[in-house]
Amino acid sequence: MKKALFLMLVLVLVASALPVVAQDGMPAIDCLTDETATVVVSVGSVGKDIEFGQRAADEFMAACPNITVQIYSLPESATDILGYYLQQFEAQSSEIDVFQFDVIWPGILAEHMLNMYDYISEDALADYFPAIVENNTVDGNLTGIPWFNDAPMLYYRTDLLDEYGVEVPQTWEELAVAAQTIQDGERAKGNADFWGYVWQGNAYEGLTCDGLEWIYTEAGSTIVDREGNITVNNAAVAHALDRAATWVGTISPEGVTSYQEEDSRAVWQAGNAAFMRNWPYAYSLGQGEDSAVAGIFNVALLPTGAADLRAATQGGWQLGVSKYSQNPTAAAAVAIYFSSPYVQKYRSLEGSYLPTAMSLYSDADLLDANPYYAELFPVLSNTVTRPSTVTGVLYNQVSTAFFTAAHSVLVGDQDGATAMELLELDLQDILGQ
Repeated sequence: MKKALFLMLVLVLVASALPVVAQDGMPAIDCLTDETATVVVSVGSVGKDIEFGQRAADEFMAACPNITVQIYSLPESATDILGYYLQQFEAQSSEIDVFQFDVIWPGILAEHMLNMYDYISEDALADYFPAIVENNTVDGNLTGIPWFNDAPMLYYRTDLLDEYGVEVPQTWEELAVAAQTIQDGERAKGNADFWGYVWQGNAYEGLTCDGLEWIYTEAGSTIVDREGNITVNNAAVAHALDRAATWVGTISPEGVTSYQEEDSRAVWQAGNAAFMRNWPYAYSLGQGEDSAVAGIFNVALLPTGAADLRAATQGGWQLGVSKYSQNPTAAAAVAIYFSSPYVQKYRSLEGSYLPTAMSLYSDADLLDANPYYAELFPVLSNTVTRPSTVTGVLYNQVSTAFFTAAHSVLVGDQDGATAMELLELDLQDILGQ
């Protein structure tokens, strides 16, 4: 597909020939080089992506007039973005200098990215969530700086928990009991459309995320561990999947096996669920004027299993520099500024992008604007990463095999033990073991 169908180039001109000084909390910007350079930064095209990209570019160029920053706007689909990136790298193109990339892509893109540790110290990264920094590190090289964050939460109806005398569930078993209690009560009032728990059960990447949380909390399994060992074929993993299957048609709709994020949110936001597993984006939408649950819900950590572990699948995006860049030092300076806590703060205040800088979750301005950030910090501190870094370019095959097997359990085609035994064989073939 032609590049024009994927990208829109937004040219940003130098706003001032004079450096700016730090003001209103704005940090002094380190240009890293005095050489004249042009740096092209890829950003998303959703919400305020382009607006914030240009704003940060203007701020950077005002401080570093020797560096011109241009913004590429990417398509909405992550699949299309990755496809375009791989085309660029295959051609060893220098067209884009700074790449925005998904948290599951470091292993796929590592050979094409510069080591950001050559430009930013470990001390400077100390404020960023360690799990993301670790995820972005491949063979000791930091592929990208964490830019904005994402991790799912357990949403719950505060009014209904109070009405039925139910505590926020701490385990999956407690969740099932609480969901059934509230569901029975609401249906007795005449709401036949009410469900106890909604989540994402379709056969897609989202089920890998949900499923990873089930098996990690129950067995400590991450599908494939950091040493490359396959960790799915055991009784605890099978039990976690079998347990999830019991929710289908009892506390969750039969149709949950075709649900993605927006399907779950639609049921929840209509006031027809007691609990929901979803990402933070659903919080602000749930407080909107068109929401039946505005002002009567809160969020908590997802439940634990037998392993007594907390887990929320790590999401989010990073900024890294292409090894084919003609201006790598200038590009690194741009990436460092774009991902700085200062930029993250206004992106969070004005665009609801979750910071990757831990200190911002105790920032008074952010807490005033988003009180739920106090609840988010422990969620984001208990994330589990998908095995994308260790499996590299094979991750998509690994994930597809896992969510296909998990889905077969949810719809009753196989039990957990059989599905995981077969999945282990599939993963051995994929990984060449």
